[in-house]
Formats: sequence, structure tokens, C-alpha cells
Amino acid sequence: MVIAALGLFLPIAASLAVTVGAAFGHLPALGAHGPNLSAWSMLIATPGLASAINLALLTGAAAAVLAMVLAFALVAVFASSAHKLARWMSPFLAIPHAALAVGLAFLLAPSGLIARAIAPALGWVNPPDFATVGDPFGLALILGLVIKETPFLLLVILAALTQIPLRQHVALGASLGYGRAAIWVKIVLPQIWPQVRLPFYVVLAYGVSVVDMAMILGPSNPPTLAVMVARAFADTDARALLTASAGAVLVALLVAGAGALAYGAERVCAGLAQGWMRRGARGAGLDLPLIFAAWLGIALLALGALAMVALGLWSVAWRWPWPLLLPEIWTLASWTGNIAVWAQPLQNTAIIAAGSTMTAMLLAILWLEGADRAGKSNTAISTLMIYLPLLVPQLAFLFGLNVLALNLGASGTLGAVIWAHSLFVFPYVMIAVSGPWRALDPRLARSASSLGAGPWRVLIGVKLPMLLAPICTAAAIGIAVSVAQYLPTLFLGAGRIATLTTEAVTLTASSNRRVTAVLASLQAVLPAVAYSAALLIPIWRHRNRRDLTGAAHL
Repeated sequence: MVIAALGLFLPIAASLAVTVGAAFGHLPALGAHGPNLSAWSMLIATPGLASAINLALLTGAAAAVLAMVLAFALVAVFASSAHKLARWMSPFLAIPHAALAVGLAFLLAPSGLIARAIAPALGWVNPPDFATVGDPFGLALILGLVIKETPFLLLVILAALTQIPLRQHVALGASLGYGRAAIWVKIVLPQIWPQVRLPFYVVLAYGVSVVDMAMILGPSNPPTLAVMVARAFADTDARALLTASAGAVLVALLVAGAGALAYGAERVCAGLAQGWMRRGARGAGLDLPLIFAAWLGIALLALGALAMVALGLWSVAWRWPWPLLLPEIWTLASWTGNIAVWAQPLQNTAIIAAGSTMTAMLLAILWLEGADRAGKSNTAISTLMIYLPLLVPQLAFLFGLNVLALNLGASGTLGAVIWAHSLFVFPYVMIAVSGPWRALDPRLARSASSLGAGPWRVLIGVKLPMLLAPICTAAAIGIAVSVAQYLPTLFLGAGRIATLTTEAVTLTASSNRRVTAVLASLQAVLPAVAYSAALLIPIWRHRNRRDLTGAAHL
């Protein structure tokens, strides 16, 4: 835990301090020693600031609430097929945010797949002349965030359900005449919410401060606050860094405010729900909205899958005139003719993903093993430390982190980018591996110790082999998280480290859909390969084991 704190969390605190200092005029690298409020004055004078704040708050909050409602409805309606549901949701976790956003842009655009499919019926000779991507209300951005975050929240809810006797609660509620929705809202939700609350806040914080998806799907004039601040950091005028730092602090304050509003809304809803519960209403009328929400979730996830199909189609399309539903001429020229464009970013992406995942995995194993040896369980403080990089907006500390890297002479290197990615990979790896680790039968380690094995031999010879499958799964999740990182690569790479994500986001502003589709497709393929390996490695490793269940029946 101490190593993780020194390597991961103290840098975040120090980086926040640098960003806050720069926001108030203290940035020695530029000869600014503060304190002054000129950066805030310039920020407040920025055109469209109020609209950018409203957009960030509304799109982030709407996406988080809708994703939670849809995830809860899906679990409530399809609880009997929970394992199948989790299996179908897992691939969506592997899709990087930018890749999904590019696919949705190809799907929803006025000349996209949906418009092509309905054009003959509506008699459209030309693509419709209205904004379906980058709309001023951020509807496309909300849609993309909901599709991406619903599977994550769904799996969180499924994990929380293992902590309660779900079948008994459902049977008891049904015997008392309560409808399905009333059982889940009155009995199940209050018990699992403490385990779901923090992941929900993570989704809310991400939605309010997202940059890559907002650049692709969100409005551009004005953009969301996070995009506005990211553009300010890219300004060629070094003095603009002070204003951008003030904007980064504002993003952090906005996320904190959104979290406070969410907590207040939670308290209000809890108070109102108590009266509703005491009245004893059976809530049969809620079943239809619950079923509608569940099928709406299925439809949106199907839309996400179709977006990935659109991504693949554009990567192999050569001639695709309007309004044909499929390309007229197919070719691999976009792949073979642009190897110089995607080869180096692919290599960088793979190296960074492997390095950051191995670093995060090593820290997670050391953390858990140290807790076992000290006899300590997971505490509220340790849980907060794990979630901290996900709750604090990236913009709020990545600039400060880059300043620290500059002072160390590491900015613009692969090592710095790997370190930055590790900050965000570690929480997901830790969450994925901690449950199976703590569920491991402690008698196995005690038996090995009684036979003379030391602590390290028990770890390497007993615990890690027994946990091979969840470790592989956690590694696959880590790779998917690393591949999706945009801002950490941009800041710590100083614009010199190109990855599939940075190139895909950059190319979305161009008119070359084919090359963009190639890069985004590769971005989606890497995590898919990692997840496939996570499934196959344990099978291969244990291929010579006897089927003890089958042998017992012989």
C-alpha cells in the first residue's frame, strides 16, 4: 500500500497543487510567481463559458443517471440470466471510448448507416440537412456515454447482488403481492446502493469531464467545459497555460459540485421513498416502465454494436455513394496503403498498454499481499485511494503531472506516458482482482505454510496459480483502459508520442473517414485480443488437469 501511495497517489496530490498554483498565478517555469487572479479574469471573459459549463453538467449528469437506470432495469428484468447478461456486456467494456464515439459518428451522421437505411422509405435524395452529431444539446454525446457506461454499471450491480440473498428477497416480495419493479426498488436497491454509489460517482465525474468523446460527438461552438480547457492547454501562447489551469480547477469544482448535487438528490429521494414504502403500495404499475427501460437498454447496446459494424465497413469501403446501405466497392487499400500512418501508433499503444498494465498489476498484487500479511481488510480510506484517480478529473492534475515530469526530464518519453497510464489502469485492475483474491480460501495458504513454504513461495506457488483466471481478466481490463487513454498520452507525451487513440481523435476532424476507421478499428481490436487471451491462457495452462467432476461419476 505504501508503494502504491508513493508511486501513484502522492504524484496526484502534488500535481493538483501545481495546477491550483498555476491557476492563481504561481508557475515559476513561466516566471509567474503570483498570487493573482488574472487567469480567472481571462477565463471568465472567455466567450461561451456559461454554455460550456451547462453543457458539461447536463450531458454528464443525464448520461450517468440514464446509464444507472438502464443498468438497474436490465438486471431487474433479466436477473435469471445474470451470467449470460454479464457475458454479453463484457465486450462493451473492451471497446475504447474514442473507438465507440467514432463508430457512433459514422452511424448517426446525416450520411451514416441509419440515414442510409431509412432514406428510400422517406424519399431522401440527399443526406438530411440537420445535425445528428455535434448537436448543440449534446444528445449524441449523452447517447455515446450511456452506451459505454451502462455495461460497467450493470456489472457493478451484478457484483453487488452477490452480497445479498437475492432469491429469498424476490420470493418474499412476490408472496406479499409486490410487483417486480417494487421488489427491486423497495427491497433490493437500498441494500446494494452502498456498493454501487462510488462507481456511479465515477461515471458522473467522467461524464462531466470527458474530452475525447466530447470532441467527437459533442457540440463544438461552444464545446463542453473540458474540451474548452483542453484546447486552452494546446494554445501556442505559454501564458495561456495559466488560464487553462484555472479552467482545469473549474472542471474539478464542477465535478465536485455535480457529486454534491447527486448526493443531495440521493438524500431527498431516500426521504421521499420512506413515505412511499410505508404506504405499502404494491407498485404493480411500475412493471411496464421497468420492462420498457430494460428493452431500451438492449436497443442502445445493439446500437453500440452496430456502431462498431459501421467502423469496420468504413475501413474497407472504397466507393460508397449515397444512399447505398453497403459499400459499392470493397478494398483493403485503406489498411495496406496507410501502414506508415498506423504502424508506429500501434506499436506505441501496445508497449504503453503492456507496461502500464504490468506496473498496475504488480502494485495491486503487492497491495493485496501486504494487506493479507498485515491482517487488514479493505477500509474506507483504502477504497477511496483506489478510486481517487477516477474521481478527480484528469484535466485537474495532468498539467501538474507534466510539470513534474518536465522537472525530472521525463516529459515526452514512453516511460512518462506509461507511468501516467498506470494511474488510471491501477484502479480497474485492483477492483477486478481484489474480489477473487479475498474470496480465495485462506486454508490453502495456511496448509502451504505448515509444510514449510515461506510467504513469497506461498504467493508464487499457491495464490497466483489459483488466481490465474482473474489475474488474466484484470490484465485484459487494464490493457483496455490503457488503450482508451487520450489526455494522459497527450500531456505526458508532450505531443511526441502518437497512439491509436490520439491519432483517431485527431483525424475525426478531417474528412478521411477511411483512415480514421482503420485507426479506430485497431484501437478496438487490441483490447479484444487481450480479452481473448485472458480466456484462453487459463484453459491452456490447465489443459492437462483431469475433470474431477467427470471422474467422480465414473
